[in-house]
Amino acid sequence: ATWQVKPVTQLFYDIFGQFMTKNKVRKKVSATSFLNKFLLTVQGEDNKTMEDVIQVFTKLHQLELADVSNHITEQNYISLEQFEAYLLSRDNDIFNPRREQVCKSSEMNKPLSEYWINSSHNTYLTGDQLTSKSSVEMYTKALYRGCRCLELDVWDGARDEFGNPMPVVYHGRTLTSKIMFEDIIKSLDVFLMLNPKTYPIILSLENHCSIPFQQAMATQMKSILGRQLYVPDESSLRGSLPSPAQLRGKVVLKGRRPTTGATDDYDTDDDAADDDLTEMQSVRTEKTSVTGNIKKSQTSVKIAPELAKLTLFHGTKFKTWKESEQALTHHMHSFSESRVRSFCKHNLSQNWIQYNQSHISRTFPSGNRTNSSNYSPILAWATGCQMVALNLQTADEMVRMNYGRFRENGEQGYVRKPSTLLMKGVSEPRTTHIEVKILSGSCIPKPKGVSDGECINPYVNITLFDCSDGREVTSTQVTNTVFNNGFSPIWKFEDTFNFDVKNACVAVMQFTVMDKNSTPTKTDEFIASASIPIACMRQGIRS
Repeated sequence: ATWQVKPVTQLFYDIFGQFMTKNKVRKKVSATSFLNKFLLTVQGEDNKTMEDVIQVFTKLHQLELADVSNHITEQNYISLEQFEAYLLSRDNDIFNPRREQVCKSSEMNKPLSEYWINSSHNTYLTGDQLTSKSSVEMYTKALYRGCRCLELDVWDGARDEFGNPMPVVYHGRTLTSKIMFEDIIKSLDVFLMLNPKTYPIILSLENHCSIPFQQAMATQMKSILGRQLYVPDESSLRGSLPSPAQLRGKVVLKGRRPTTGATDDYDTDDDAADDDLTEMQSVRTEKTSVTGNIKKSQTSVKIAPELAKLTLFHGTKFKTWKESEQALTHHMHSFSESRVRSFCKHNLSQNWIQYNQSHISRTFPSGNRTNSSNYSPILAWATGCQMVALNLQTADEMVRMNYGRFRENGEQGYVRKPSTLLMKGVSEPRTTHIEVKILSGSCIPKPKGVSDGECINPYVNITLFDCSDGREVTSTQVTNTVFNNGFSPIWKFEDTFNFDVKNACVAVMQFTVMDKNSTPTKTDEFIASASIPIACMRQGIRS
């Protein structure tokens, strides 16, 4: 086959034959051929029927296509142009539409520990961790992007004219601006009013407040949210965690729920990050049962009973996996990204997987990421961590990967973990091999949406984010560059990109379109990207 013609033309001939009866060049294809030669064979869609094909053909005949020279009026046939329209349509998306649909309520009735939960780190920030502005709008943006675990760093603020405490949210001890805790809660109330059937919104409270301000937090949440605020009773704290379906339309709190009025357990990122200094000692203790830990000063923190009784998830200090698994299921841990790598590096990932089958873990970026960059969520997902918190304000490849993960289940923010992470005992990851060809593009925009300037020089990065033996495995392959053509670029068909996937239930493949800068000293510019979990990827000729 020659690829000097449009790839879709050659595909059309290769699949259905170049000539029809009486040696006429093929200009149309029947519904029967479309089903048998294309959908069932090339695309591997075994569930498709003639009824599905008729629905597709009906939609294609309703389209107004630019090229009408080959107009087909017969309802049981489509033209080459209509076939091309189908290839570029959402119906032919590489992301399996069955995995993208909203799950039935019956599939959302497992304990919260059995789901990955779309999570945000320092949700209030609009930029970096040191000097950027804090904004209530960031919470609304995160919610509409499917995020369901939001973080609030709450501190003592001023008092109003009546002497009432007014807690504030900001990144403590930095130059970031302050916003009112109450305003954030009001924004949640508006979102729930417009989206009453949303799955639970979890507030990760980094509580730095004195008792009067903690009492004010409790009062504000109860008065604003009312019955939308989930208040656990003692009986609900026994046994398995509640399910997303049970908590639909509710706001759930993660913080501290000590049995007494004070606790030396932590639930803040700062405290968890401090433990990274002694993580090697903790790991050795876990592996060899050696007694004795490095001690550090620990201040007992007082918790207002009014706030504690509203809290479901009680953040506790990690000691050993054995102790953690024996704890009540509403007790949970928070770990920095370096702790994630350390556990996996020292072959403790299986202990973590077992823990995460009944309990909750949250991971967060290193404090060194002052520019709000992100770590790869792959390792944390692979150990069954539910809340893998990212700096969503930074539109980097990790956030785009996270979007791909939670595109599943209708972007509801909750995705059931694969069976390999829910089975008792050791379960080997599923491996597979993927072969990718990048054929062509259509009407690719210029970087940053500009409308003028030179023609772009597009190329595509294909990146596999994977993990194996407790380590992240990232591999990238690149197409050739098509110069001065963003309208209909055609890449080299003979280029085949092969990937060996080590953990197919967790791995994500990312396709990124870049613009090659004609000036060697300047960096190439990002245009667009799509991230597809391997478990959600469909075979065939896809868009």
